[in-house]
Amino acid sequence: MTLPKLHIAVLMGGWANERPVSLMSGNGVADALESRGHEVTRIDMDRQVAARIAEAAPDVVFNALHGVPGEDGTVQGMLDLMGIPYTHSGLATSVIAIDKELTKLMLVPRGIPMPGGRIVQSEELYEADPLARPYVLKPVNEGSSVGVAIITDQSNCGNPIRRDAEGPWQKFDHLLVEPFIRGLELTTAVIDSADGPRALGVTELKPKSGFYDFDAKYTDGMTDHIYPADIPEDITALCCKYALDAHRVLGCKGTSRTDFRWDDEQGEAGLFVLETNTQPGMTPLSLVPEQARHCGMDYADLVEAIVAEALRNFADPGAGGKNGDD
Repeated sequence: MTLPKLHIAVLMGGWANERPVSLMSGNGVADALESRGHEVTRIDMDRQVAARIAEAAPDVVFNALHGVPGEDGTVQGMLDLMGIPYTHSGLATSVIAIDKELTKLMLVPRGIPMPGGRIVQSEELYEADPLARPYVLKPVNEGSSVGVAIITDQSNCGNPIRRDAEGPWQKFDHLLVEPFIRGLELTTAVIDSADGPRALGVTELKPKSGFYDFDAKYTDGMTDHIYPADIPEDITALCCKYALDAHRVLGCKGTSRTDFRWDDEQGEAGLFVLETNTQPGMTPLSLVPEQARHCGMDYADLVEAIVAEALRNFADPGAGGKNGDD
């Protein structure tokens, strides 16, 4: 789709833990759209967001929000009711993909491997470990590795975990517990077009200390990005297959990014999907723009492609209808 000059509202900020990331993404997107001659209205989300969008009356909304309520279906439902096209996935997909347990229920029966695990009440952790160490604790519906903790025999949190030890158990009533998978951190972006979704390859993420947490993701110099990842061809192909499968099964639109852990001692059996992000970051350090650039698509091209896909989905019921859901 050739993109005409449009009035685009860029929705960013909000009040989630990922607000700073969203502001970086949103302002980067807005700058890119302005560089291509589009009229841009920047909207820092607040409780009056519906009125502000209605007053702006844009042709399309670029949703650069991360976390709740911009990535969980809330904003998507509002924009559906307003009849305004918007980027990225629709309501139903957003509700499922932000919830790590619901995502497993969708993907694992379709042959997409994910780590085992279960939901635990944080109170349980003060009585006994829910799994043998090492294991991972993470909030059910946060992104950007917010609140993720790896519990090992060397963790300075007690055994069992002490109530006064700092960790996600102090902030969240329920957590997802999964076995820790040793090995490499990998990620694959998927971009939609009129010809269908395509995977952009595989990046290995090598934090210089610790694991790939929030600080490692968004602090320049803390993580090396290796593209293409120095991994066997069959693992690259499998990452791309699983990322495409997850994108299709969940009904993602526009773009998504699927994150993996790969135990290189186990071959193909050691590859696991951790999550699929329906609204990946668009900051200078973000992985979707980086992979797109390696594939010959600059940042502004990527942003316009995402907008074009939103308009195509809105106009074509066969592409998923107004909200982009199948």
